[in-house]
Amino acid sequence: MFIHKIDQETSLKLIEYKDADSLFALTDESRQYLREWLPWIDATKTAEDTKAFIQSSLKGYADNKSLTTIILDKDEVAGVAGFNTLDWANQSAAIGYWLGEGFQGKGIMTKAVKALVDYAFEEMGLNRVEIRAAVENVKSRSIPERLNFKEEGILRQSERLYGRYVDHVVYSMLAEEWK
Repeated sequence: MFIHKIDQETSLKLIEYKDADSLFALTDESRQYLREWLPWIDATKTAEDTKAFIQSSLKGYADNKSLTTIILDKDEVAGVAGFNTLDWANQSAAIGYWLGEGFQGKGIMTKAVKALVDYAFEEMGLNRVEIRAAVENVKSRSIPERLNFKEEGILRQSERLYGRYVDHVVYSMLAEEWK
């Protein structure tokens, strides 16, 4: 099983079926907060919906196309972060993440994303890591900016989010820049 200890309080753990109830509870208690930027919130109504997400995530991991981890803060599920896509032909990955409302503002996501980038370059031998975030999603954008990712540009109307289109900012980091 994949587990990556970041520090004394924070670690990343490969998502598992046994995480479904606690992950759904976190989603449910943060529902209004998360809904602003995550299009799948309304479709996640029960722990069974979370189990379907876990099943899809584990298939992606088994097929070597993605890696979805649970962020643990003091052994409590705080959110999700991982490689939404792994492009082995081009040695690149796209990172996605979300954090429960009660875990915001503690530096947890910055540590988690930094650990994923370290892992991508040092363990997986990738060359490029990409992060996309809605232009207005200041909290999500602050992660790649804090980690000195390069802003590459704007993808206009990149995502349909509850009846409106949002533009995305594309950030990237290359292995040679990370060192």
